[in-house]
Amino acid sequence: MRDKKLPYDYTEKLKKKIKKWGADLAGIADLEPLRKLDVNPPDLLDGFTRAVSIAIRLPVAVFEQIKDRPTPLYASVYQTANRMLDEMAFKTSVMLQNEGYMSLPVPASQVLDRKNWMGAISHKAVARMAGIGWQGKNLLLITAKYGSRVRLVTVLTNTPLKVDSPVKNRCGECTMCRDACPVGAIKGVGTETHITATGRR
Repeated sequence: MRDKKLPYDYTEKLKKKIKKWGADLAGIADLEPLRKLDVNPPDLLDGFTRAVSIAIRLPVAVFEQIKDRPTPLYASVYQTANRMLDEMAFKTSVMLQNEGYMSLPVPASQVLDRKNWMGAISHKAVARMAGIGWQGKNLLLITAKYGSRVRLVTVLTNTPLKVDSPVKNRCGECTMCRDACPVGAIKGVGTETHITATGRR
């Protein structure tokens, strides 16, 4: 780790740079509260103290095409979003590495354990800790500005970035997601505890 301290406004400059690369939202998570997450490999977080959470908004119109299952159009948008996120995560990682710190970009969409359908880490859990949004009753991350129609990626680092605070859950008594679910799958689900790498308990 380098001895020279970062400028006091480095965190904000980093976020602005990430948004310049195409992100809609960016936040910094303290990894300490997330040490009990199911991660792959189990020692993934060793040596890291922060996580940069990056989100991009998906085109609303593509969701309007979905009736009972994802469409080829949605699949294409999904793949494009993941490529964009992976590129931004890579650039962020290199930027932090050039400052003399460790950094590791975690792919936006990569299944490492197909039996349990797990990735390396829950991007949603990191995003919640980074103040990007809160978990809705549909188990999706809800952002104040874009709702749940976002994709996420994470960069792990030991850079002493200024952390953001988690956002208070704003669902309240709202049941719009439950009412809109065509198969009635959303029933009595909490909004605070689903933080495993699968996004499920």
